[in-house]
Amino acid sequence: MAAAKPARNQLRVGRLVKAHGLKGALKLELYTDAPDGRFVPGASFTLQVPEHSQWHRKTITVREFRWMNQNPVVFFEGVDDRNSADTLVRAILWVDEDEDAPAEPNAWYDHQLVGLDVVRAFPDGESAVVGKVARIDHFPAQDLLVVKTRDDEVLVPFVAAIVPEVDVEAGRVVVTPPAGLFEDLAEADTASEPEKPASEG
Repeated sequence: MAAAKPARNQLRVGRLVKAHGLKGALKLELYTDAPDGRFVPGASFTLQVPEHSQWHRKTITVREFRWMNQNPVVFFEGVDDRNSADTLVRAILWVDEDEDAPAEPNAWYDHQLVGLDVVRAFPDGESAVVGKVARIDHFPAQDLLVVKTRDDEVLVPFVAAIVPEVDVEAGRVVVTPPAGLFEDLAEADTASEPEKPASEG
């Protein structure tokens, strides 16, 4: 997977998940809290697509944005039928950073996350720093935080269930990973076993 890399920082704002209807519309998976402001007619986006795609290193411009049955749907200039829309399925949309715009909740630039401490939260309320964010890998299915630990790199799905908190100002990302993600399952099972009482007598 390759993306065009402009000089300015960019924010990922959506993913095109499937063609909708016969007139070139595409359903959107949103990564912005202000879609009606982001997807106005004339707004342009950088596309992240595989190198073999006809859209590689190209930008695309919004023709129309609307809500259909509570689902966000977008039309782009030059995409006028379902066949054209199908060529864009799974593409990720990026927009140049607007330094004057207010920050969006739950939206971060990659450069804001790289270098943050990764803090593992345990069910008993304890926590421990397990590494630092080395980079973010963006894939059509999901994003991954690449966490550099003392001995290795761990790929953490960047979803709310596993990464419930990102605090850029505090310099940390809180993770609640499933057993086995940061340690071997055998070690996790051993750690979770209660201590046996000492035998009497």
